Order: sequence, then structure tokens, then C-alpha cells
Amino acid sequence: MTTTSSSSWSSATRRSATSCAAPMAVAVLAALLSVLAVPSALARAHARAAAHRPPSVPGVLAGLRSSGAITPAAYSTDLGAYNAAKRSLSHLTGTRRAELGAVLANVQAIAASGRLDPSRLPVLILTLERNRKWWTTEPLLRSGERVTFPPSEIVWQYYPGQGLEIQWLGTFGAANGYFLSGHEDANLKRLLAEVIPLASQRAGGIAWEYMFQFDGGKPPWTSGLSQGTAVQVLARASVRFHEPALLATAREALGIFQTPPPTGVRVSTHLGAYYAQYSYAPADRILNGFIQADVGLYDYASISRDPLGLALFDAGDAQARAMVPHYDTGAWSLYDQFEESSLSYHELLTEFLKHLCQRTSKGPPFLEAPSTPPPAPTTPTTPAGGGTGTTTTGTTTSGTTGGGTSPAPPGAARPVAGDAIYCATAQRFEADLTTPPQVALLSTTLPTSARAGVRVSLSKISTVHLLVRHGGRVIWTNSATVSRGTPRLLWLTPSKAGTYEITLSASDLAGNFRTAHGTVRLVK
Repeated sequence: MTTTSSSSWSSATRRSATSCAAPMAVAVLAALLSVLAVPSALARAHARAAAHRPPSVPGVLAGLRSSGAITPAAYSTDLGAYNAAKRSLSHLTGTRRAELGAVLANVQAIAASGRLDPSRLPVLILTLERNRKWWTTEPLLRSGERVTFPPSEIVWQYYPGQGLEIQWLGTFGAANGYFLSGHEDANLKRLLAEVIPLASQRAGGIAWEYMFQFDGGKPPWTSGLSQGTAVQVLARASVRFHEPALLATAREALGIFQTPPPTGVRVSTHLGAYYAQYSYAPADRILNGFIQADVGLYDYASISRDPLGLALFDAGDAQARAMVPHYDTGAWSLYDQFEESSLSYHELLTEFLKHLCQRTSKGPPFLEAPSTPPPAPTTPTTPAGGGTGTTTTGTTTSGTTGGGTSPAPPGAARPVAGDAIYCATAQRFEADLTTPPQVALLSTTLPTSARAGVRVSLSKISTVHLLVRHGGRVIWTNSATVSRGTPRLLWLTPSKAGTYEITLSASDLAGNFRTAHGTVRLVK
């Protein structure tokens, strides 16, 4: 039997163990390295996902702070307001939660689109703070209801599903009301001091933007109507308070009237330009907003004697003269190129046309020296980062503290003949408010036992009441608010053939009333 010394055995065993351990160690090391590589792969995956993730509000705020675009104090304040709104949201239910949530969602959407810049932060944060306060402590509101937060003069409006939003047209309309009253200068000063810092950078200048979704438009958007009113009241106030800075602010607000949608509101035409009511809807030709925008530009040009203001007014005036006649149906006004105006919009358009009539009948805003023709408007090269409602424009053009038109420089006045279009149309629209609708029965024969339509002729939008008699007995009634033209009113005709008496009663939006009578023969 062969024996082996212990030392020899140990050495052999170590060699055998080492030879076996080498591949095992390699395998263990490889496994360990693969495990250690997992976090690196996950990190790369997270980085790729983050690169495709839209910017968040906190992320944008942090970036603005890092770049120096906002101060650390502003960063803390704005982030605190955002986080406070989110905390409040978690404690709300029902309508209150839905409204505050919609406001937060709009801010988040603006951040995700890359348009949350420093100029928009003041109005967005203010909107968050006002909505947080209202929906946590105040009563529910009716659709369209307006509120203020004293001592602030800014007008807010409730848009169901969008919360409380600044009503820029209503705000600048209130400013115009203060100006025209002649004894509320303190309120006017306070209001303008509030709103000027809330303007955003847009179209190479500034604009008062709407920060909510409306009628298919996504924030931020602006409006020729509200911006024209802003330009008007800033120019007026610059004279009242002897503040050239207010006039300079008004000039900064002209950018959107030089820039095409969706950044601006200028829709160039072969005649001049149409100024859109909504920057996101340039195809909508809403006349009342366009006319008021041109009134605002007239007043700005008259006060500032700025050739750019004159050029912008002239472009709008040329287009408005061609458009206005097409909005007169002969019995009522059109709101846009398709639909008739509501009563409030008919009255508003009539008022705006009167204002433009009064101004253009006096002549142009001012006359330039023959050697310096007004420059054609140009689109600003600076890339971009207001409605709805009513306003007060007054009937004076403020060229002095007490109102009136600034004296024109020497030279022959250009013929304007505003009375030929603006004045005459305003007079017809005013007469429409007291003129009954024309209504007549057009149908003469209908089938029995049918969902028949009684066709009528109607001159303007009205509520029409259909009454059917047979043998002296009322057998059918129906009412509907229908537009002008030849609409139909439903009649479920009986099975009995014969002649039926028809009475039509039409009441227009202003309450004017007219009736018409006729007969319809039912045949099997």
C-alpha cells in the first residue's frame, strides 16, 4: 500500500483546489460584474426616459433659477405657491377640486410646452393663488360670474371647467370706465399699476394673455379685442396723468397687430388687415372685436402721433370698410361670417360702430408730413414666448386731459367718409332693435301621419311659436328659436286629411313681436 506524506498531500490538495477554484472565481466575478452593471443600465434607461419627459413646473422653475432668469427669492415664492395649490387640491372634492385642478393643469401644460418663461410667471402664479383662495374658502359661482379681490381692481370671471381667470377685456373696460367718469383717477392708476407687470412677452412686444382653454384654444393666447382696448386706455391715461411711460407701454403692445397668428392677431388681406379676436382662430371673422381693436388703434395714433399706430389703423380701417356691409342682413347683424349676433353682441357692435363713426367722421388720427409716409407694418423678429365680454370705450378721443381730438398738423385732411359705412350701419343696427321680425308661412301641403316640417320665412333670429287649429280646436303647438332664412318647425301631422289653420308668432331677441296666419292642406 502506498502512502503519501501529509505535506505532499496538502500540496496536491491545494493544487487541485486552486485548479478547480479558478474557473469558479471567474464565474462569480462575471456574475458580480453583471449585477453591478444593472444599475448603470437602469440609470441610462431613466436618463433616456427623462430626456423624453416634458418639463415640469418645479423643473422649469429650478432651471430659471439656475440660469439667473429669476431670483432665488422668486423661485421659493413661486414654487411655494404651486406646491400650496397642489396640497389644497388633495383636500377638495367635487366642483372645487375640478376647478382648482383645471387651473393647475393649465400651468402644467404651459410648462410642458416650453412656454413657462419669466414674463408669464407673475400672471400664472397670481391665478393659482386666487383660485386656491376661492375654491378653499369662497362660495360656488354661476357660469360667467365675475368677481374681484379687493383692494385689487382686476376683474376675474368664472369659466366652468377652467376655474377663475382674469377677464382682460372686462379689466381694461373697467379702466376705460374709470377714465371716462372723470373722477376715478385713483382707481385708474391703481388698476394700471396692477396690470402692467402682468403682461407677457409676445410678438416682439407685450401682450395680456389668457391662460386657460377656451373654445378650442389652448393657453397662452391673446385677443385683438382686449389688446386694442388696453392700448386705448393706456394712451388715454398717459395724457390724463402726464406719464410718457404709459404711452411707451401702449406702443410695446402693438406687436400682436403686426404679427400673424398664432403668435399675433394680424391677418393680412389685399386691402389691409383684419385683427383677429382670438389668436388661435384667425379664420373667425368676428366683427365686434375687430371694430373695437381699430377704435383702440385710432385713439392710440391720435394721442401718440406714432406713424406705426397710423399704419396699423389704416390697414384695419381699409379692411373694416369692406367687411361691415356684409354683416348687415337688413334686419339684424352677423356675429361672424356665419351666425347672427346675440342681443348683447348686436348692441355691442352697434356701440363700437358709433365710436368708429364719430372718430373717422372727424378725419384721420393725424396727418404725417408728405415726406414721411407711414411705414408698412413688419413682423417682429423676436420669437414669441387676450376675449370675451364687454367693454366701455366712450365717445371721445382723448388728445387732451379733457378729451377731444389732438389738432392735426397743417395740410388738407384726407377724405374718410365714415358716415357712409360706419355711421349708416350703426343707425340701421339701432333701428333693428325696435323693428319686429318679418315672418310668413311657406308650406302649403303636407302628408298626413308624418313628422312634417312647417317651413316659414323669417327675417332675423327669433323665437317662433307654431299653433295649429282644426275645426276651431288647437291640435298642435311647438316653439323654437331659429335663425333667419326658411327654417322648419316640427309638426306631427294627424291621419285625417283636410285643411288646417296655422298661426305663427315670432319674437326677436329684443322682444319685438309679429304674427302671421295661413293654412296647410294635409293629404294622404
